[in-house]
Amino acid sequence: MKRVNYKSIILSITLLSSVSLLNAQEKVASDKLPDWALGEFIRPDGKNPIITPNSESVFYCPVYKKIVKWEENDTFNPAAAIKNGKICVLYRAEDASGIGIGQRTSRIGYAESKDGIKMKRRHKPVLYPGKDIAEEFDSPGGCEDPRITQTEDGLYVMFYTGNNKKNARLCVATSKDLINWQKYGLAFGKAYDGRFSNTWSKSAAILTELKDGKQVITKIDGKYFMYWGEFETYAATSDDLINWYPVLDDNGSLKVIAQKRKGYFDSELVECGPSALLTDKGILLLYNGKNSNDPNVADTNYPLGTYSAGQLLLDKNNPFRVIDRLDVPFFYPQEPFEKSGQYKDGTVFIEGLVYFKNKWFLYYGCADSKVGVAIYEPKIE
Repeated sequence: MKRVNYKSIILSITLLSSVSLLNAQEKVASDKLPDWALGEFIRPDGKNPIITPNSESVFYCPVYKKIVKWEENDTFNPAAAIKNGKICVLYRAEDASGIGIGQRTSRIGYAESKDGIKMKRRHKPVLYPGKDIAEEFDSPGGCEDPRITQTEDGLYVMFYTGNNKKNARLCVATSKDLINWQKYGLAFGKAYDGRFSNTWSKSAAILTELKDGKQVITKIDGKYFMYWGEFETYAATSDDLINWYPVLDDNGSLKVIAQKRKGYFDSELVECGPSALLTDKGILLLYNGKNSNDPNVADTNYPLGTYSAGQLLLDKNNPFRVIDRLDVPFFYPQEPFEKSGQYKDGTVFIEGLVYFKNKWFLYYGCADSKVGVAIYEPKIE
């Protein structure tokens, strides 16, 4: 019998994995971003993660009717907004009430910063399941994965995933101060006589633009507009920012705008990230792409199952038409804390993007466990 040299096999596998990762890094480094894209986003040296779990934060939960350590287990998937000259980060926090992703209760925490990096946190959540209008939608699983931006007159609008542990659906809330929120329930609850009330829905990226250096909600053809979706990218419109109508195709089905791609980093899903941005080149949509776990489908330059970030450019005169799309991620897991935690395959999950002091600050979830930031400073021409 021929003896198998297991050490050689292990060494070969290790080398192949290392080469694959290096190839991926070289591919990203050598693939310059087109002029329509945002970036390069740089992680500030030695500053991440900027928000981590805290077992000392407690509050009285109106659902469980007891004091809970609401951000004990994980803090991740952050939104961001500007208030009073500061960056405010609203992040998803999980207690330790269950085992596994999605099995605990999520609440939204609040932190603010003068420089976008060093955070001062509130000890109590600002949005959470309770005895309110949204209880049937966000209890007991909680309020997950917020996206936030504001109107020109200062109203903050939040889209979050309400999880009742049976279904996950987009919900809406508004605030004047990012602390006190009014919930409205389902974003699609009234559309088409409730047709989409029970449809699994996530990840709303409302359309914004820069006006006098301030990122604010804008309209297309007189209506508010958003992209949304997890496995595919869809769209929706609204007259009041509260009640939204998904855009349908000629057959009455959800109109598909972008899909996953075999052999690319987004071979498993195309999930909307932060607010979409209207630019002179078109509409810019940053999104989260998941690499498939099937090597026959995935981009093998990246670890299977990895979440990385991509960018889409859409026609501002026809917001359903994709003009261009990055073939490699502009941001992907590199740091140890981005590849360990709840999601060990590696995750940089982008949800918060704000323009602050002539820089773009991108806030993201690290392996569903911590919060990180990366910064892009555009060249002044």
